[in-house]
Formats: sequence, structure tokens, C-alpha cells
Amino acid sequence: MGNRESLIAGAKTCLVQKGYGRTTARDIASAAGVSLAAIGYHFGSKEALLNEAMREALDEWGADVGRALAPAGPTSGYERFVATWQQAIASLSEPNVKALWTTQFEVLSVGQPGLLADLSKLQGEAREGLAHLFGGVDADADPAEVNRIGSFFQALLLGVVVLYLFDPAKAPSPEDLVASIRTVADRIAS
Repeated sequence: MGNRESLIAGAKTCLVQKGYGRTTARDIASAAGVSLAAIGYHFGSKEALLNEAMREALDEWGADVGRALAPAGPTSGYERFVATWQQAIASLSEPNVKALWTTQFEVLSVGQPGLLADLSKLQGEAREGLAHLFGGVDADADPAEVNRIGSFFQALLLGVVVLYLFDPAKAPSPEDLVASIRTVADRIAS
């Protein structure tokens, strides 16, 4: 593993252990086992490194949820929806995943324009993956449709994560989500 990869791994560790705001460049360099100057050389700033680490961690989370679904092979849209949400919700009880989501909300609460722009870019990149993962959208779907569906699932996911962080016992189940979406769709259609 080269210095760049070591820095990303060290930054991921720091995000989980300390969060975004309390992580220093020295913390990352120490966790990575590299010099402090390597951060500037490879990423330009601590913030750029932390953002890249967060992007990779979110990508890994999505891939883990997707891999967990592959062996089950849900056949219907309903089965895929429920299985995907079961995996996503179950992952929130894992300390590293919970810390990742908490860190994203920490960044949001800081309110620094540059930081928010970076997080917004990360969230924008996540929409396509969410459309495929949660919505079963085909890879060759219309980009506008992918964005709409991805945005819907992004809003739903962020809301479920917040509810889970407040009180896991009161967060909606996948079946609750299906029933609610059906009810709302029926009311909108009439």
C-alpha cells in the first residue's frame, strides 16, 4: 500500500474514531504511518483527504449492501426493495457505519461553505448509485430519471438514518416504507 492509500485508510479510521471536526492532519498522518507532508503532496489539504475518505467509505457501504443482496437474488421489485432496506437498516447498527453517517451530519452542521459544497458533490455522486441500488434502475436509464429516482431514495435514506440514530426501535421497517409509499402514491393518483 502506497502513501496515498495509507492516508485514505488512516483518514477513514480517524473519521470513525474522532469525526470530521476533531480530526487533525497529525492524527491522519499518525494513523497512516506516513509523514505529515504526505497529506499536502497527495491531497493538497486535510479537508480534501477527509472528503475523499468519506467518498470511498460511502462507496464501500453501498457496495457492501449490494453484495449482501446478490446471493439472495430477490426476484420481484417488492422483494428487492425490502431486502435492500433490510440490509441498509441493519448496517446502521455497525459502529463504523453509524460513525460514517454521524460524521456526514456533523459536516452538515458545521456549515462551512467549502465543506458543504464538497459534501453536496458527494451526495450528488451518490444519487446514481442509490437509484440502482434501491430503485432497481437500469444502467442505461435516462439520466434525468436516474437523478429523480436517486434523489427520492437519497431523501428517504437520509430520513431513515436520522430516525434510526434518534431511536432505532421507532425507525420505519422496510415493510413500513413500502406500505407508506403505496398509500401516498394512491392518494396522489386520485
